Amino acid sequence: MEHSLGTPPAAGPPAPPLDYAQFAALVSRSFVPLRVQPEQPDAFRGDIRTASSDEVHLSVVTADAHEIRRTPELVARKEARFFKLGLQLSGSGLLIQDGREAVVRPGDLAIYDTNTPYSLMFEERFTTAVLMVPHRLIELPTEAVRGMTATTLSGDEGLAHMVSGFLGGLAGQLDQLDGPVGARLARNAVDLVTTMYAQQLDVARDADKPHRPMLRRAQAYIDEHLGSPELNPTTIAAAHFISTRHLHAVFHEEGLTVSSWIRARRLDRCRRELVDPLSAHRPVAQIAARWGFRDAAHFSRAFRAEFGEAPTGVRARAIAA
Repeated sequence: MEHSLGTPPAAGPPAPPLDYAQFAALVSRSFVPLRVQPEQPDAFRGDIRTASSDEVHLSVVTADAHEIRRTPELVARKEARFFKLGLQLSGSGLLIQDGREAVVRPGDLAIYDTNTPYSLMFEERFTTAVLMVPHRLIELPTEAVRGMTATTLSGDEGLAHMVSGFLGGLAGQLDQLDGPVGARLARNAVDLVTTMYAQQLDVARDADKPHRPMLRRAQAYIDEHLGSPELNPTTIAAAHFISTRHLHAVFHEEGLTVSSWIRARRLDRCRRELVDPLSAHRPVAQIAARWGFRDAAHFSRAFRAEFGEAPTGVRARAIAA
């Protein structure tokens, strides 16, 4: 965890606030490269506390008035692609991305994408919690989520209330994300955010895409039967009393294939177990078989292709953390 102000060690005085240069450098280290322009550089003071687990980062930012810009030049550097979900805790700001503008007030949630330019402007001292998640962990079509950037969700009602409560609580106990249950907390946060935006997208799109309820039912069935060796397009279609051709068409409408969806879901479940301390006693091959991979060599190749490293490497890194 990185500290500037924020949660200090149990003993000793809290760390001093950061000046403009220190804060600007820490912003780019904690998130992605960004341009920071304070209203009063000489008097500026800020603070960032960050914790991370399983590629998910949660930061709490407290700072004086300033503007942050993710410029086209910075986007062109091609760093890893992230969605950032901000929960405004105090003060207010303005988020601009993809031709949309959103005023964020305390309790509001707003998502933005590091893969396209954006600006954040704060005209007063503020505090915000920022959850940063790789694109591939948000199990929704990337372009669909980008259609929700720079729009706010009020944390006073519905799923947004649950998400804001969970993130707000986690922001107050960042050490939990760095601790032994950090991977589970990180995945819980991502699952809640994904569910919240899935609901928003369903409301917006179901009216003109009647195939989507069937798609959701098929995907839910896949999740319930991931460990079954009998899981394939034929059995999925039969369970829903449709032809395999129709099943493939339903997935194709969302730019998906049935087999790639099954494989991705199985790999994701395997990765979750590999980084879970409570599963450290299970051999890698046993975890793979549990989620439908009967051939260890095939599983290892598929896992490396999906995540860029071997299953044993992911487990070793999680244990070391």
